[in-house]
Amino acid sequence: MLDYASDRSEHVSVPWPSCMKASMLWHGAMTVGLVADPAHFAWWAGGVATNHLALSAASMLPRSALLGPNITRLSTHARERNQVCLTFDDGPDPFVTPQVLDLLEDAGAYASFFCVGERLERFPQLARRIIELGHTIENHTQTHSHRFAFRGTQGLLTEIRNAQISTWNVTGTHPSFFRAPAGMRNPWLQPVLAHLGLRLVSWTRRGSDTVQVKPEPVFKRLAHNLAGGDILLLHDGHGARMRSAQPVILQVLPALLARLDALSLRSVSLNAAFDESPS
Repeated sequence: MLDYASDRSEHVSVPWPSCMKASMLWHGAMTVGLVADPAHFAWWAGGVATNHLALSAASMLPRSALLGPNITRLSTHARERNQVCLTFDDGPDPFVTPQVLDLLEDAGAYASFFCVGERLERFPQLARRIIELGHTIENHTQTHSHRFAFRGTQGLLTEIRNAQISTWNVTGTHPSFFRAPAGMRNPWLQPVLAHLGLRLVSWTRRGSDTVQVKPEPVFKRLAHNLAGGDILLLHDGHGARMRSAQPVILQVLPALLARLDALSLRSVSLNAAFDESPS
């Protein structure tokens, strides 16, 4: 495990995803082809371009495993126990998060909060309350930059490691899981996550509660075919609001918790679902 307290530059040296190995082999084949038959330069250049387009497409598919391991559902044991995981991104938010915590507590439900490091530092008491109530805080980068997926290895490492440091400084716990902003990533992410001992988590379904201002469509997306093993994505930060200025999530969550209860499903944290103790 990386020493998070260190601010020195770290060299990332871990196995690459299979797609990256295949990509390098493909580049090598195109180079050999060019050397052997330079008259068909357009063919070899087109092969390289196709490869880059394929990698770019994979980076825009949040639930894809082409760029490395990606958890989209809970473990088999969690499914057998009728467990699901509610996950909340982009917080903590001083107005929304306390109400989300109250709703979860009233329902006896537990969740994982993918928090932004600088927001943890801004609202430390709220972060500690999340932990005290039995939930877990996971890594959602330090600044939630929209340029995250365009950064190289060192830029990704800095963003993610700083969020680990912020979480530890505020709560005394280290996240075990990571989710990229908007789910967007690039081929350099998996080696960085492996270096930091983190696992990528996306979702089974999301409600699009950052753009949808009506609670009904959000609820339907989350509740459709709801079953054990599902990972559901909501937002306690940067969420959409109804015309009344009420955050959509605060209308959706009570109905969603009621649906879980009606289906005898229990929401647990990611650590509990994978039978792990928070470090």
